[in-house]
Amino acid sequence: MRRKDREVTNREDILRIIKEAKYLHLALFDGAYPYIVSLHYGFTNSDPFVFYMHSAKEGHKIDLIKNNSNAAITLESNVVLQESESACAYSSTFSSIFATGDVSLVEDLKEKRIALELIMENQSGKHFEITDSMCDSVHIIKFVAKELSAKEKK
Repeated sequence: MRRKDREVTNREDILRIIKEAKYLHLALFDGAYPYIVSLHYGFTNSDPFVFYMHSAKEGHKIDLIKNNSNAAITLESNVVLQESESACAYSSTFSSIFATGDVSLVEDLKEKRIALELIMENQSGKHFEITDSMCDSVHIIKFVAKELSAKEKK
């Protein structure tokens, strides 16, 4: 990381940033160009961090995940524009996460249920009972972070 003064290394601060963000940007390999999609997510406070997303059972991202398990994610929160009289002095505050890791589709019903509960908890702050039919209606995408960095400008 170039700007070491903005690097966040404390696990509790990293966890706070992950909790505050509500959308995850998943980057997948798609030939000559990356394919990036924004998704709701849930996560585990484990080492390494694991992020879960839900998806339709068919589509381009599902095909890409099946073809290549290498992926990256970004999350951002607390983005506030800092205005100025000078164009070069404009800036913003932010908190962000960047991670690279492995992406896969979850097949295990129990893990799918847990993933959907985590997604709903992260998005709503509430616990929902997840049924087998809910699990069967979607794919669960699992991203396991191999390398993760966090950055903040306050």
